Amino acid sequence: MLNLGFANRSRRIVGASVVVGCFATVAWADFIDSAIVKTRIFNDDPDSIVSSTNLYPALISIKDEKLDGNESGGGFANRHNFHLSGNGGISDYVFLNDTAFAFYADVQLTGTANSEGGLNVSPWWSQDVDGQFMINATSGEVAVFGGRLPFYSFTGNHGVTYAKGSTIRQGVIYDPNSLTELDPGTIEYIYTDDTGTYSSGKLNFDMGNPDEDPPYGLFGILNDARVGGYFQPLIASGNPDNFGEVFFTKMEFIPEPATLGVLLLGGLVLIRRARD
Repeated sequence: MLNLGFANRSRRIVGASVVVGCFATVAWADFIDSAIVKTRIFNDDPDSIVSSTNLYPALISIKDEKLDGNESGGGFANRHNFHLSGNGGISDYVFLNDTAFAFYADVQLTGTANSEGGLNVSPWWSQDVDGQFMINATSGEVAVFGGRLPFYSFTGNHGVTYAKGSTIRQGVIYDPNSLTELDPGTIEYIYTDDTGTYSSGKLNFDMGNPDEDPPYGLFGILNDARVGGYFQPLIASGNPDNFGEVFFTKMEFIPEPATLGVLLLGGLVLIRRARD
């Protein structure tokens, strides 16, 4: 059934910038056009060799080599990420609590390092770390957790596991609905591998902290969120050959998914009428 709330919010496809509290976002016409790669969020091995490629939406890759704990032992992991941008990669796109969207990417983890990675929908208080759709190349676990994201385990619910070197597809679909207790925002996680496509179904957001509204809002991802992906390779002390790499390919961002479907359907109707 069509969620008419999307249609009501389609006014943001055109028009001026939207301002909610002290946070602003550009109009839908200027939405996501690029991404920003950020390295060494965790920097337990500062003399490792990090390189990246940013050809959003075709490819983002991040490689971390010589993850040996500075050859002296110690350290846990390095962490890197990317965030979606709407201004040519100058700054992160600011996702608001009522920003409906879907984001998909093919993801692959390679290398000798034990590692994890996947998509991020991160909250305002932890924009570089929390809120992760994880594939774990060490344990094989596939799960979503942290930040504002409702917990869901694809391994626990569907028995799927990730194998290092394989390419899988991840997706998140966020619908803010009315952002109320009776009609909270929902998010759906999608996971596809060679065994099939699996869905979490729509999961409700909880209320959040009322002492932080305003300015952040309730019952959704909250204002000032970030969307993108992350990579966390673990250190192998004393092993200079330890390295890891992540590939994000075929990235697809869809603003207002239901509204976009209605617009496309309307366009098809007009085309058919023109042909009649």
